[in-house]
Amino acid sequence: MTTTIETIDKLAELSRISLTEEEKETIRGEFDAILGYVASISKISKSGEEGSRSIVATINVLRDDTNPHESGLHTETLLSLAPRREGNYVKVKKIL
Repeated sequence: MTTTIETIDKLAELSRISLTEEEKETIRGEFDAILGYVASISKISKSGEEGSRSIVATINVLRDDTNPHESGLHTETLLSLAPRREGNYVKVKKIL
């Protein structure tokens, strides 16, 4: 698969950047390499055995929540470390 200069021009326009002809050629080569890599990964994924593709999904990677601490046990300690607080909450700047 080869990326065309027209595709690079369209992406540059959408990104609102200007590129020299040399930069366009460099990016075109990089895109082709990336797309080739993704295609090779896709082939590997499709050629694997059905049972081998979802090994991660069958293993619980989360720890068991054993011996949880009492709710609110560390609240005061954590809030005392905050730069500003309001009651039992960390106070932050308003984000617009």
